[in-house]
Amino acid sequence: MTTNTNTSRRHFIVGSSAIATGLAIGFDFSLMSEAKAAMGTGTTSMTPLASPEIGVWVVVKPNDDVVVRIVRSEMGQGTITGLAQMVAEELECDWKKVSYDYPSPAESLKRKQAWGSYSTGGSRGIRTSEQYVRKGGAAARMMLVQAAANQWNVPASECVAKNSVITHTPSGRKTTFGKVSVAASQLEVPKDVPLKDPKEWKLIGKSIPRIDGLSDKVTGKQIYAIDLKFPGMLVATIKESPVFGGKVKSYDAAKAQSMKGVKKVVQVGDTAVAVVADTFWQAKTALDQVNITWDNGANGNVSSASIKKMLEEGLENPDSFAHNVNGDSKSAIASASKKIEATYFYPFLNHATLEPQTATAKWTADSCEAWVPTQDGEASLAAVIAASGLPAEKCNVFKVNLGGGFGRRGAFQDYTTQAVNIAKQMPGTHIKLIWTREEDMTQGRYHPVMMCKLTAGIDNNKKITGINMRLSGQSILSTVRPAVVAANKGKDPLVFQGLEDSGEHGFTYSFPNITIDHAMRNTHVPPGFWRGVNVNQNAVFIETFMDEMAEATGVDAVEFRRQHMGNHPRAIAVLNAVADGIGWTKPAAPGVFRGVAQMRSFGSYVAAACELSVKNGNEVKIHRFVAATDPGYIVNPAQVARQVSGSFVYGLSALFEEEITIEKGAVVQKNFDTFGSIRLYQMPPVETIVIQGGGKEWGGVGEPTIAVAAPAVLNAFYRATGKRLRTVPLKNSGIKLV
Repeated sequence: MTTNTNTSRRHFIVGSSAIATGLAIGFDFSLMSEAKAAMGTGTTSMTPLASPEIGVWVVVKPNDDVVVRIVRSEMGQGTITGLAQMVAEELECDWKKVSYDYPSPAESLKRKQAWGSYSTGGSRGIRTSEQYVRKGGAAARMMLVQAAANQWNVPASECVAKNSVITHTPSGRKTTFGKVSVAASQLEVPKDVPLKDPKEWKLIGKSIPRIDGLSDKVTGKQIYAIDLKFPGMLVATIKESPVFGGKVKSYDAAKAQSMKGVKKVVQVGDTAVAVVADTFWQAKTALDQVNITWDNGANGNVSSASIKKMLEEGLENPDSFAHNVNGDSKSAIASASKKIEATYFYPFLNHATLEPQTATAKWTADSCEAWVPTQDGEASLAAVIAASGLPAEKCNVFKVNLGGGFGRRGAFQDYTTQAVNIAKQMPGTHIKLIWTREEDMTQGRYHPVMMCKLTAGIDNNKKITGINMRLSGQSILSTVRPAVVAANKGKDPLVFQGLEDSGEHGFTYSFPNITIDHAMRNTHVPPGFWRGVNVNQNAVFIETFMDEMAEATGVDAVEFRRQHMGNHPRAIAVLNAVADGIGWTKPAAPGVFRGVAQMRSFGSYVAAACELSVKNGNEVKIHRFVAATDPGYIVNPAQVARQVSGSFVYGLSALFEEEITIEKGAVVQKNFDTFGSIRLYQMPPVETIVIQGGGKEWGGVGEPTIAVAAPAVLNAFYRATGKRLRTVPLKNSGIKLV
């Protein structure tokens, strides 16, 4: 093991962001008992290395208990259970004895990132780690079997493992994993590790109970980051410039400093002021009494109206980045006998996690530790190192249960940085930073704002001759990962999710002439990865326009889609599944109308069909959804069904209720009274059809189906009312969900 500690902070920060394998630093990772106490009884830190570690993924204790190492983050989606299922499948252990823990990102760095990526987003938790996770389980099984064979002095090929028991087939001798675990831990990890054929799976594909449990969540015993407690800990809250890009001009803390429980008022960088006190409420009420004068800078006059005007200009400007081009759409549309056109608007959206941003940090001259509810432990560690001013080997991050992520707690570690910067001003003390709901709402990294103009040409035979799709709006990657945009000569490929000419977000339709391009129009409002990201608005744009083209050509909406999906049998399969499930070819009940949508994203094929009715022209009642998803392989079908239903809550909330608007450079919406989500009584039942298309692909589950909820509703609403709604959210058109 390499023990070189001469690694600069800059080297690590750059290396970690690029997932630079091969970087090894000597660390001392004896975990503190106070950390375990603060995080409660939940397993959130590394099992002591004295335990028999079989490879890096599995620890087998003498009593046959199996601890599976998990580095992806659990946000309610069931990732922990799914990953453990895959390890246990190949390990052939007793599932009843399986638990899990989180290796710290610093320990991963020490081991040359043996556990791979810590990032949990883009529906990648299972699908991009399934190969090496399964191999970790299989390698551990091979080592345990070899250890038993060595004790019996027999060939390993004569031994089999099942349910944590190893049997020598010819003689019938048996032993358990726990009895040979120490010997197995001393063996070399095999390099050639074959995996089971999917036909042999016994755990993968089964709806087994979650290992992270539900009882503590239901009873409120679950320890989240906001619940952490340490002896002598203080609590801070913060207020940053309400205008993005603004700074602190001056502040008067005299009154706040004299209030009960207040320990210190500090400036954080040049953009924020924080109060540290004994309790959150003391810090919050004192911060309200700090008189801050802001320098709003050049962005103080930006408004939603000025942003929309900029986007409208982008719809017409010839300057754009093309991404999906086939034929000559411009000429085809110009020579068509009929032309149809539609313009759409999709707003900024906040993540609105139930737990606002929070992190706990302790800084001394010799160390810096942070307890973070993070979607990416490596990004959190990089933030701690950068803010602490200390070498990488003196920093560590402990991952804590997070109360919602949805993309906010991955690439964006501003809250972690703030916690460390405050802790530096009070050395040796645990500082728990908690954002207010208002701060969380107004300091987000928002779903990008976007407009779209779609134009189609139709010939005398009622055939589509050409389509032009112009997107105008923000680029996330130009802010978050500018190197990707630079490598693509100024183009952001993420903008085209669901519209790409190939790949995991590939366009599932074929037309003789088509152009899909993007006029990049960035604002001062910082964009971010919001659950489902750009496929959400792209599905609204293309799937409602598919219905418009179907109507203009006199073809049934489902049949029109089939006619243009010849090269995508799996897309047709999910579309057919929801059409059959909703009874598309049969008459609906009186006053009930139907809509469909389909999309491909995150490597999965998804579709939705809905039934709804409309009262008084604006009161929408959704009676039911039928959803189909084909992610290639399914690890836990019950979790998939729950994820699909949960994604529809997200999709419908964005459709009917949610938006972030800007006045004088600042976010208008401050809390859930102005940024709402649908309520339980409004949520329709969702019938989920799971299709396992197999092949080599592992698609996502948690995000893809969000996209098809909104266009299915919009298409059904048109059939019910004759009105095309092209601006989201629908509340701005007087439409409400009942």
